[in-house]
This record gives sequence, structure tokens and C-alpha cells, in this order.
Amino acid sequence: MGSEPLIVLDSHALVWLANGDKRLGRRARATSDRALAGGELAVSAVSFWEIALLVAKRRLQLGRPPRAWREALLQSGLREIAVDGDIAIAAVQVGDFHDDPADRFIVATASLVGATLLTSDQRILEWKGSLRRQDAAE
Repeated sequence: MGSEPLIVLDSHALVWLANGDKRLGRRARATSDRALAGGELAVSAVSFWEIALLVAKRRLQLGRPPRAWREALLQSGLREIAVDGDIAIAAVQVGDFHDDPADRFIVATASLVGATLLTSDQRILEWKGSLRRQDAAE
């Protein structure tokens, strides 16, 4: 592990970062760049499932197949956090949170690994639970 705190990207923040999308704010991009340089930029494996699903439904285009897109990101230094039993149980026990399973897994992942979640999802940003988070749009 590097000297930067661990940052977990929400699925949309990962797509924005990978595509150079301006919706990823300057502060969020700087945070991501520092974390990547320090080996501390991560994503839940569930995000790759969510992104592949959006591609399959033709709601998102990546410019290459999801498997190749994922591999390129991992080769660039992005860390993938696998879903294990602890994360699966924590996703159920998130508490007063909406029912989107991908969001539950991503929040549980960031929480269990002690990371800051980079997201612009207002439901997550406004959630009262204990989770370090940063607005990806800023």
C-alpha cells in the first residue's frame, strides 16, 4: 500500500475517469490521480458487472469490450476489490439505505476496507450512514 488513503470509485466515477469525462470534477480527478500514483485507487468488482450490464443494454459505450476495458484499467494500476462473504453480508446490513444492489455492494466495500467513496450519487452523498465520501462532481 502507498501513502495515499484508499479511494474506491463508484461505477460512474470510474467511467468518467477512464473516459476523461468533464463530469468528474477537478478535485475528484486530482484525488483519483494521487491515489492511482500511490497504488491506492480501487473499485469494487461489482462496478465491472454494473458497467458490463449497461453496455449489454446499450446504455453505455466503452469503445472496446468490457473485459478488455477492465483489463486495461487494471494494468494501469487500478485495484479491484473482490466481493467476499463479509462484503456480501455488509451489503445487506448497510441499514437505512435504498435497495439498489450495486450501490449496496459498493458502499459495503468502501466501508469495510476503510476507504473514501468517490461518487456523485446524491442518494449516497446524502445517506446518514458512516462512510467517508467525496463528491465526484467537485
